[in-house]
Amino acid sequence: MNKYYMKLALELAEKGRGNVNPNPMVGAVIVKNNKIIGQGYHEEYGKDHAEINAINSTKENLEGSTMYVTLEPCFHYGKTPPCVDKIIECRISKVVIASFDPNPLVSGNSVKKLLAAGIEVMVGVLDEENKKLNEVFMKYIIKKIPFVIMKSAMSLDGKISTSTGESKWISCEKSRQKVHKLRDEVMAILVGVNTIIKDNPKLTCRLEYGKNPIRIVVDSTLKIPLSSNIITSAKDTRTIIVTTVYAQMSKVKELESKGVEVIVANDKDKRVDLKDMMKKLGALKIDSILLEGGASLNYSAIEDGVVDKVQIYIAPKIIGGVDSKTPVGGNGINSLKDAFKIKNISVETIGEDILVEGYIEESDKEKCLQV
Repeated sequence: MNKYYMKLALELAEKGRGNVNPNPMVGAVIVKNNKIIGQGYHEEYGKDHAEINAINSTKENLEGSTMYVTLEPCFHYGKTPPCVDKIIECRISKVVIASFDPNPLVSGNSVKKLLAAGIEVMVGVLDEENKKLNEVFMKYIIKKIPFVIMKSAMSLDGKISTSTGESKWISCEKSRQKVHKLRDEVMAILVGVNTIIKDNPKLTCRLEYGKNPIRIVVDSTLKIPLSSNIITSAKDTRTIIVTTVYAQMSKVKELESKGVEVIVANDKDKRVDLKDMMKKLGALKIDSILLEGGASLNYSAIEDGVVDKVQIYIAPKIIGGVDSKTPVGGNGINSLKDAFKIKNISVETIGEDILVEGYIEESDKEKCLQV
């Protein structure tokens, strides 16, 4: 029954997706005499955690009960008091945990405190499932840099546009809806300035009740037009431009007067150093980024080891043309043995399209980060 109740807790945790960043998604279920008497999840950043919501959901005496929680209860004071103290206070007899909290402020400390209080503890029930659910948090809390998802849509023959530059729409409506759901879930969306100049996108979430992500533009020389949609709407939706010392610094005040935040990152061959950019964005508590870049930015991001996950939508269309662009450009690799490998691949059908999802192999990322 441990897996059964933990699965329920994970389903509860999922309900917090997109609303708790940079905190983890956590769910909790309280069982007594083989009956669920309380349940809750972390609903919104800054508000009560899952354990407290589960405790508050019941009026029954919790002494002798078992709590199933997807992540080790918090040990320290943050936006809310430590959950571990409340569990002890309620005289819960046993706590079953999916995963240890990788946060150094917590990791293992709550388990030790529970054991010292005479509470039985079990850790590791559906651990991998929870780590997958919280892949963003698991990276961000340790490395303090965002989890990056590179998304692209292409034709069956690997093209993202025609030779004339037409790209709307390669993917189907259901695929585009799924992407907007992802925009609602991540904290930020990232593009290069050439995408702004070419397409003049708004980079918003068009779901009825969705929230707009923070919009980030890589612009090494600040050539972005002041009339572009994301500049004229910057006071309504948080917008960040990352540039270098080679930019038109006289333009910074103009951009800031329109509500844009300008970050000057280190440069790499007079272009924004993407690794340094990620550190600066992580310091702003941005834990997740959807990269919807063009071919050049996509390659640079993969080459620099900042991409964690890829999502490629493949439409049942053939475009052809030697001048038609592909999702990843740049210089490319010279030998197939140096190709960036994708692992843990999943494939699903979205409307007419096929979605291929996978992760950049850590060995390839580490190789890039050491350069």
